[in-house]
Parts: sequence; C-alpha cells; structure tokens
Amino acid sequence: MAEKPRILIVDDELIVIRSAERVLKAEGYDVEGALGGREAITKIEQNSYDLVFTDLKMPEVDGITLIRWIKKTKPSIGIVIITGYPSQDTIKEALELGIIDYVPKPFTPSVLLDVTERAAEWIKGRKPEEKKVKEEFPPAMEAELERVISDLRRKQGALIPVLQRAQEIVGYLPPVVQKKISKGLNIPVAEVHSVVSFYSFFTMKPRGDHNIRVCLGTACYVKGIERVLSKITDALKINIGDTTENRKFSLEGVRCLGACGLAPVMVIDQETHGAMTPKKALEIIGQYEPAVLEAVSASGMEEMAEKEG
Repeated sequence: MAEKPRILIVDDELIVIRSAERVLKAEGYDVEGALGGREAITKIEQNSYDLVFTDLKMPEVDGITLIRWIKKTKPSIGIVIITGYPSQDTIKEALELGIIDYVPKPFTPSVLLDVTERAAEWIKGRKPEEKKVKEEFPPAMEAELERVISDLRRKQGALIPVLQRAQEIVGYLPPVVQKKISKGLNIPVAEVHSVVSFYSFFTMKPRGDHNIRVCLGTACYVKGIERVLSKITDALKINIGDTTENRKFSLEGVRCLGACGLAPVMVIDQETHGAMTPKKALEIIGQYEPAVLEAVSASGMEEMAEKEG
C-alpha cells in the first residue's frame, strides 16, 4: 500500500464528495468520488482502494448494503461512515460489520482529517508501536486486565465497562490492549477500535497531567476555534492526539462538548472555558504551566490582543 491510502468517497450529494476531496487532496491523499452505492461498486470492481468513506442513506444501494458487499468481496478495504443520521441502531449494525470509524455531517476539515489519519494508521497495523507497548506491559498489569475481562465478559454490553477499566489500569488504550479485549470478549477488533475512537473519554495514546480538549464541532468552527487550536499547537509544540515531551499536557480534538452556547470551547481536565480566543487560551494554559506564556514573546501576545480587539 502507498504511504497514504487511496480513498473512495461515496455519497449521493456531490457537495459532500467535493468537500471531502478538497480537504483530503490538500493533505496528499489520493481521492475519488462515487455518486451512490451502485457507482461505488463499479469503481471498486475496476480499481484498487484502501479506504471507503460511505454515506448510509442513499437511493438504490444504501450504505449498509454497500458495506456488506465490500466485506464479502474486498475485505481488505477499510470502511468509514459519513452520515447525518448516526442512530444507535444503525451505528451498532455498522460496527458489527466491521467499520473503522464514522464522520458526522456536517463535518469540519479537522474532524475529517483526524478520522482519516486514525483510519490510515489502523489499516497499516502500527506494528512498531505495538511491539514497544508489549515490552513495557508489566505482568501484574496484564493479569489485572485479564481478570477484568474475565469478570465482565458474560455481562450484556461489556465492551464499554471493560474499556473503561482497561484505561484506568493501563492509562490509555493502545492497539495491543484493544486486541487483548477483542480476543477476551470474542468480538472483532475493528468494533473495539470504533468504540474507542468514537468516545472522547477514551484515548489511544498516553495522556499528560492535564488533558486539553478543543471542540471542533460546527458552532465552534464557525466562531474561530481553528485559530485558537493553531496557537495552542504552536505554543505546546504538539498536534492533536499528542502529549508534550514533559508529559504536562495532552491535546484532543473532539466532535462536540455539549456547550455550543459558549462556542468556541476548550476544556482542561473537567473545567470548561468558553468564548475562546488565541490569547485567552494561552493565558488559561499558562496558569497550569507558566513556561508556556514565557515561550510566547510579549510582542506576540500584544499582536494577538490587537487582532482579537
């Protein structure tokens, strides 16, 4: 497979395909579109793809039918859902079929790229990271994880409680832990991964002392959250999903924090901060780590203040 996966976007709305193509092509992805499930099947039969992003509600051939066909004929293709109707029943059915993740409509560029990067990493296997985690996985920790799986495996809806306890034990949910849970509960590893990536309180990387969550939902996006996020990543020298070298901060981008009236929103640990601006965000983070403000020159803060004024 190429360094970046080849992607097929399937939707009955051309504007959705064009929007996704514009965002992903700008990041170097090889992307094509298909107007509906029938056209998608034709293209998949004629070409090679690594990832398929598909809508659910489409005429003639709907998303679930397309997913079933792909799993039967091209099982190596990773699948991500794009939908404006993410009902629990539909998502559950899609998870059972083995999708990697889903993107809600309307999506922001940041959310689309975040899901795409995770899906690309997943289909590559991330073997070097798994090896490292196994070497650092203490026997006592492994035994406790196995005990939790054994205690909960027969309970209905055991996956989320097991993931919660696993994250408490290990601190995060790397692929090696997800595979152990998959085997212990006898469910597809793709289902485990989809649940981990869907809920913002789960993480696949070690977290810092303070967890910063930046809302990338529509309301926050419209009100300028990307400018705020850009200043945070510059100041902390990390990207979404990373942890600072001193393990002081972790940074997450989430789809919604349920505080649209306060947009744009940032949460540090359990404290919600609304009406964010780049300057205000750095000042709040500086309360936890003064070095962050020291790293930003006085003139830089004044420049931000002038722009926000």
